[in-house]
Amino acid sequence: MREEDRDRDFWERKAPQYDRVAKGLFGRPLPRVLELTASGVSGAGTVLEVAAGTGLMTAAIAPRVRQVVATDYADNMLAILRERMKSAGISNVEATHRDIYALGYPPASFDVVVAGNVLHLVPDLERALDALCYVLRLDGKLITPTFVHDETALAWVASRVLANMLGQPMHRRFTTASLRQALEQRGLRITGAETIPGIIPIAYLESGPTIGAGLV
Repeated sequence: MREEDRDRDFWERKAPQYDRVAKGLFGRPLPRVLELTASGVSGAGTVLEVAAGTGLMTAAIAPRVRQVVATDYADNMLAILRERMKSAGISNVEATHRDIYALGYPPASFDVVVAGNVLHLVPDLERALDALCYVLRLDGKLITPTFVHDETALAWVASRVLANMLGQPMHRRFTTASLRQALEQRGLRITGAETIPGIIPIAYLESGPTIGAGLV
């Protein structure tokens, strides 16, 4: 089985428990992340959310924008997301199965792209960032809240224990500084940043393409 297929299988299996884990022991940063992300997208026309999972972030940002295209490569995650939107009476969300590397949208399709807690999970970070920039308008905004597993000593330990216990796919561990550097190396200009404390902190970064970014 290919590495990406193994990763997808993990998230298909874990979808029913995802919300409990996200809101539980490691959920301290979540309310602030949702607040910042909702503020960051506010007033946008069309927003792409990749790795939308069960829709925790989707539900926070949808009321602030005209339309959200929420994507994930795990069908079980999308099923929960669709039910969450239906239960909340949210009608401006299109939930669709997409691969982060091959989103299938024309260049510059979206005002904002949100990639929440996924950049540490993708096997090919540069390819993923290029794909996100490709569909982002040149005057658009990329929002990337990301667990920073090496930000503190506690996070360093907790991350390794979590990976060993759950077998969670983990392709890299960031600090806020290394995440920022990874974005800048792909031609992105950081326009906002906040590190939100928790057992494993989350670095909330907003960025935008520099000239030529998104065309690679």
